[in-house]
Amino acid sequence: MSEHRDVIAEFGDAGLLAGVRWAYLAATARALETYSEADGHDAALLGSLRYTLFRDRLDRVFACERYAVRSGNDDADLDLLYDQLSERDIDTMPQLDAGLVRRADLNGSPGWAHSERRFLLASCDFGELDRLPWPRKSPTKQQVARQRSPEPPQPSLFEGLEAEEFGGLEMLATEPELDLETYVVAHTLDPLSGRTELVLGRPRLNTGGGQAWHWRHDILSTPPSDGGRRTDDTPLPTGPNTVPDAPVRLRRPMEERPGNRASGEG
Repeated sequence: MSEHRDVIAEFGDAGLLAGVRWAYLAATARALETYSEADGHDAALLGSLRYTLFRDRLDRVFACERYAVRSGNDDADLDLLYDQLSERDIDTMPQLDAGLVRRADLNGSPGWAHSERRFLLASCDFGELDRLPWPRKSPTKQQVARQRSPEPPQPSLFEGLEAEEFGGLEMLATEPELDLETYVVAHTLDPLSGRTELVLGRPRLNTGGGQAWHWRHDILSTPPSDGGRRTDDTPLPTGPNTVPDAPVRLRRPMEERPGNRASGEG
């Protein structure tokens, strides 16, 4: 089995892909509800807000950081978990076991790990995923993009490389390996149409141009874990939403919880 299929099978079966999908759609919807050009907001503010909310929603769905379950009861602290989420977010949040995913930051860059595999986050302009310029990203993202691919191109590692890329190969020989195999979840948003892109893949340091990925997987191509509550091509809200957020939910025993929450199976 190729690395691509192996990683997607592992993350899909564990429910990670469903969790990442939910977190991004929930974060993006909330960011667009808040965003208002009429109020002086700009693309930089929208990008920062989207990133912050995405990180928060990932911590929620994976029970990390301030949402970590400390009592041994996965249903404890639901008031904190659901605070500021919409009814749709609550109803569609995958129900994953606490401890399935752990925070595994790399050089201060937020990361989440399952077993021996980790992913970081990276933003990109809409429609530019395949040309994502890793050399312009942070040193940490460049380090991740310099990881050796377990499936090097044949027949030669050097065939077709630009001259500038040989420097990257020399660095591979001297740079220490990362503590975990590390991948990237890249995300985009077109604020006018509400269209989004969300992929998981192994980045490729494309010094001098060229493909940005050894491989990548479209997370949004998989049906949502709740059975299709929303479709991928449905535009997200493009302005402020005056409807109040869902009220805080108090803790309830398992038998009293709503039966329509997603299972989290990928």
